[in-house]
Amino acid sequence: MLNLPKQQYIIILLVGALLVGGGVTLWRQYHQPPAVEGLQPVLAEEEPQLEPGEVVVHVAGAVKRSGVYRLPEGSRVVDAVEAAGGGTEDADIHALNLADILIDGQRYYVPTVEETTSAGGTYSGSGTGKINLNRATKAELETLPGIGPTLAERIISYREQQGPFRRPEDLKNVSGIGDKIYDNLKDRIYAP
Repeated sequence: MLNLPKQQYIIILLVGALLVGGGVTLWRQYHQPPAVEGLQPVLAEEEPQLEPGEVVVHVAGAVKRSGVYRLPEGSRVVDAVEAAGGGTEDADIHALNLADILIDGQRYYVPTVEETTSAGGTYSGSGTGKINLNRATKAELETLPGIGPTLAERIISYREQQGPFRRPEDLKNVSGIGDKIYDNLKDRIYAP
């Protein structure tokens, strides 16, 4: 090793640090992506907020104006159907419980007479003979393949404790319902 005085070591280290710092600065300057002029950052628009005392529901099926509607909290299914222009000529309005209180974020499907009769009279609110996991009674759940009294009670208990099912696949979160049972009944259920 060289026998240099302590001051020379410090000077050599400082010069080396300056060279490294300058090299990094030059590298960054030449390796930055080119700036595109005229582009401005876009801020995400805020989701429209619900007014206090409002529910938003989707009314679909045999109605004159299918769509998403904002209604006062406490409104009934009949109010949502009226907001959608009422039922069409072939609507089976009586397949729905018109006195039911609307649930925010739910889809309400008005079936046609043909849909309810082809479902064999077991209409469950979807217009396709499917069972609504968020509204089904224990007896309705027991009509599903692989669902007996115990699993029906677990589904209802899960729904009461965890809130409404967001999608049919959430049914697999219920103790005792695995892929096999779910695959056998997935075409007969829905979660709006």
